Amino acid sequence: MVHGLSIIVALALTTATVVIHYELLQFAGTLPERLPFATRARMLIVIAVVLAAHVLEAGLYALTYGLLQTYSVMGAVGGHLEGDWLDYFYFSLATYTTLGIGDLHPSGSMRLIAGIESLNGLVLIGWSASFTYLTMEEFWGVRRSERDGP
Repeated sequence: MVHGLSIIVALALTTATVVIHYELLQFAGTLPERLPFATRARMLIVIAVVLAAHVLEAGLYALTYGLLQTYSVMGAVGGHLEGDWLDYFYFSLATYTTLGIGDLHPSGSMRLIAGIESLNGLVLIGWSASFTYLTMEEFWGVRRSERDGP
């Protein structure tokens, strides 16, 4: 029963983060057209939105870890905890980025959520990388056509 609930929580988090990512990338993709800045500044803004998306998504997982540890029997995040929400955010970032430092670790069914967070983070980071590349290519293409002339 607890494992099934963990899978449901992980799938809900995955769905939420994919929706967040999609919406923020869509916003980032249309934002440069509306800004009167130079190409370099517009690209920096796109990167800032992409990074903010990842921080928000890892934060959603962190919030869930903290709530689950406090109010459920799904397991816990153990290790060298310092006793505040930053512990869960740090654990989530290490998990989301697949860094997996190991000083904090999940136990019980929370391991399923952490494993799915790693897979989710890997996919979303790959999505961001391809989005960033395509955005840069679009900017560079505009610059090249302006430089080369008709």
